[in-house]
Amino acid sequence: MSHHAPTRARSRRIVWAAVVLIAIIAAVTMMVGSLARSLGATSADAFDGGAPNGRDTSTLSPTADGAITEADGAMPNGVSAFDDQHPGVANLDPELLQALRDAASDAREEGIEFVVNSGWRSPEYQEQLLRDAVHDYGSEEEAARWVATADTSAHVAGNAVDVGSYDATDWLSEHGARYGLCPIYDNEPWHFELHPEAVDQGCPSKYFDPTEDPRMQQ
Repeated sequence: MSHHAPTRARSRRIVWAAVVLIAIIAAVTMMVGSLARSLGATSADAFDGGAPNGRDTSTLSPTADGAITEADGAMPNGVSAFDDQHPGVANLDPELLQALRDAASDAREEGIEFVVNSGWRSPEYQEQLLRDAVHDYGSEEEAARWVATADTSAHVAGNAVDVGSYDATDWLSEHGARYGLCPIYDNEPWHFELHPEAVDQGCPSKYFDPTEDPRMQQ
């Protein structure tokens, strides 16, 4: 037997071991990427206790009078700030809507598209969201950190908009004050309201969550 045979055999084993190791690393990398995408989607679905970033809310849980629909302000995916056919956009306060559209037009020049995940809501829609939040979070106290009552909600008044895509919320957080658009809550970075004085004075300090907002104590 040649003295080179054991050497060649060891070399082949080393090569195969390397191939197997590379395959394992590739598989683990794919699993980690898949998990990250899954966690990202889960995080997005936590937005606004029932009107989350990217989730289709055109139909929700039935109420006593029937299903919540777009007529109540529920949004399908991909609604822009210029989609007047959706009541959730059309019923926003006119000054808020104009500021949002001005910002959306400027952001588009930088390749950033605004998506409106939620705007105006009917009282019935808001109450359904609150009931869902109580169910999901386990108590009225915890639900109040994410969803207001119909009597106190800025959405029901047409004075708030939830902007989708992380690029858009980041852009608005940086540039929104020049349009009077301000983030209100630390735990809801997608939620913006109109503060016209912010154009000159900057946005006011944010509340940690809605339970710190005195408007929610009415």
